[in-house]
Amino acid sequence: MQRFMSRRDLCASSISAVAGVLLTDPHHGAERIIDIHQHTHYAARADETLIEHQQAMGITRTVLLPAGSKLGLDADCYGNDSVALLAREYPREFVYFANEVPDLPETKSVLEKYLKQGACGIGEQKFPVACDSPGIELVAQIARHFHVPVLLHFQHNKYNTDYLRFHRMLEKFPSVNFIGHAQTFWGNIDKNHVQETLYPKGPVTPGGYTDKLLSDYPNMYGDLSAGSGLNALQRDEEQAREFLVRHRGKLMFGSDCDDHVGSGEKCSGSKCLATLRKLIDDPVVLKEILSGNAKRVIRGVR
Repeated sequence: MQRFMSRRDLCASSISAVAGVLLTDPHHGAERIIDIHQHTHYAARADETLIEHQQAMGITRTVLLPAGSKLGLDADCYGNDSVALLAREYPREFVYFANEVPDLPETKSVLEKYLKQGACGIGEQKFPVACDSPGIELVAQIARHFHVPVLLHFQHNKYNTDYLRFHRMLEKFPSVNFIGHAQTFWGNIDKNHVQETLYPKGPVTPGGYTDKLLSDYPNMYGDLSAGSGLNALQRDEEQAREFLVRHRGKLMFGSDCDDHVGSGEKCSGSKCLATLRKLIDDPVVLKEILSGNAKRVIRGVR
């Protein structure tokens, strides 16, 4: 009788098959890469495919970010139970954050439940509330109590809105590390940014709101994932080189792509890695952004 492989056997087989390639690939060598932004069942991608995708990029540890219980993340991904399960099955490959819509009656109990079970952060917070709303303040209070970071998706007039007020949150919760992500966060590296433009092109004038937050607030960090992070690196490479060095201790690599291969035009994660390697000459700076900063800010990704 034919024996069908279990989910765990299939995942283990995938890990073993790719591991041999990574160990003999001189490009990956001793380079350690922590991906702080991935999702389970992202656009219906199976866990086995996610594992293969991460290994194809050479990722050594991945942070899984769940959806909330009542609202998705515009990414068609699964929630807290899904990321916790995969991280328990493969603790060397994955850690996970907890998440919940910030203004629900059960928000506090849901976040505390998964943080007590081992979640090492909160996010991706991607919900239609103001960035300094009572709900986000509640999330920050919980993060402060558990000593974990909060990852937020800033998108003008849609998610964590009124971004230009976010300095108030940084000042109100100085012991909480906030990780910014997405279109409005990355558009505002430019002093002349037009808030309605989600994927700006052309030269960057230093001194934008995000640039200042990263410079002036020890608890503000940046997640380089997705098309928005990649666009920020590629639109003005000369300024990007200076930006990466200036904020070398504040930036972290993330992929946030639903690609199935881990390479090629559709994989923003592999394109971001290639761009970082192109723009950063100093191997110490590259190491900080690919792994060092994540290890400092997010427990469990050693």
